[in-house]
Amino acid sequence: MKEILDAILASDSSDNSDRSAADFAALPLPESYRAITVHKDEAEMFAGLDSRDKDPRKSLHLDDVPVPELGPGEALVAVMASSVNYNSVWTSIFEPVSTFSFLERYGKLSPLSKRHDLPYHVIGSDLAGVVLRTGPGVNAWHPGDKVVAHCLSVELESSDGHNDTMLDPEQRIWGFETNFGGLAEIALVKSNQLMPKPAHLSWEEAAAPGLVNSTAYRQLVSRNGADMKQGDNVLIWGASGGLGSYATQFALAGGANPICVVSSEQKADICRSMGATAIIDRSAEGYKFWKDEHTQDPKEWKRFGKRIRELTGGEDIDIVFEHPGRETFGASVYVTRKGGTITTCASTSGYMHEYDNRYLWMSLKKIVGSHFANYREAWEANRLVAKGKIHPTLSKTYSLEETGQAAFDVHRNLHQGKVGVLALAPQEGLGVTDHEMRAQHLPAINRFRNV
Repeated sequence: MKEILDAILASDSSDNSDRSAADFAALPLPESYRAITVHKDEAEMFAGLDSRDKDPRKSLHLDDVPVPELGPGEALVAVMASSVNYNSVWTSIFEPVSTFSFLERYGKLSPLSKRHDLPYHVIGSDLAGVVLRTGPGVNAWHPGDKVVAHCLSVELESSDGHNDTMLDPEQRIWGFETNFGGLAEIALVKSNQLMPKPAHLSWEEAAAPGLVNSTAYRQLVSRNGADMKQGDNVLIWGASGGLGSYATQFALAGGANPICVVSSEQKADICRSMGATAIIDRSAEGYKFWKDEHTQDPKEWKRFGKRIRELTGGEDIDIVFEHPGRETFGASVYVTRKGGTITTCASTSGYMHEYDNRYLWMSLKKIVGSHFANYREAWEANRLVAKGKIHPTLSKTYSLEETGQAAFDVHRNLHQGKVGVLALAPQEGLGVTDHEMRAQHLPAINRFRNV
């Protein structure tokens, strides 16, 4: 890997590097690489434990694994940096199911997909790095290209996926429902996952937006989600977190009015630094939407709705950006205006949502399910990052060896924004090629650092 790393670092040193695609294509591939994995024979290691007590530091391993075979329409990428998403936590604690069931199912699709069905799973759904090899049929990307990857892996052999690739029956989340993910020194991706790396960002900064930025774009901005417009009041749960921080930025950039819900004054300050002014600290104001495990409290919904109207000049919510799930969903449905929209994904507090259907059906509200993003949506979300309209929310970076701790911190909500992981990059701050643009946006880029 040293020769590959030296070539990449040399290409970082100037916008006019004389290394060609042929030079990168001539670099020898190693037989193996370091990767973060879970093991199939440990899938029951947390049986009987509550989710909170399942520790990713015990299940995540740093292994040497063979470089996978490169197929048509695919690329091998040298990963300089990656990041931890909540799906990496789910994989590490084997919830809601072991991801080996996904790999087994994918392995039955074709002889080539059989590669993914292994006794180990290389995880991770983000990367920033450099293309090393491309397979037959790849024309748009070449060895040496600096890229980020979005995490939609799709076959596109069915007509169902051609208006919206997220509807393809063989749609999968790379690094979660496929093998050879981005928390590794090398990753295998489909070429239609690749997008240009923003030139003003370091490797770890460029790796951070991928999954959450694209997810927020589809859920809030795209016509496949809430189709947000100027002036909309948008309630954003967890507005300083990995997903909510991008939703907050999209709302502000799109002329909407974000009402940011957070759980501490520190998180409120983060929202203010992004430009938000309507902020609810749910911990300080003591909202408890559940009386006990089985019973919600409509009085708390009403109190919450009243607080929202105080912040909006008497208006109700047009769009709720929902991702906590069970804990907040009843309140979300209640506070949405007549004809408004609740867009939902993730459900990190529980999948079994409960709400009073009278407030939905009698007020003609809509619940829209949203899951990641198609290639076009991901491309547009990345384009806004590259233009400096949306900024990474990276708060802390770990080494590859520390990925278990990074996943633990995300699992316990000990982080802000996104946490990055250095793969091949030997230190933070490398990979920037547009220094003028970086200087222009540096305060926003550093907003989440050392939070």
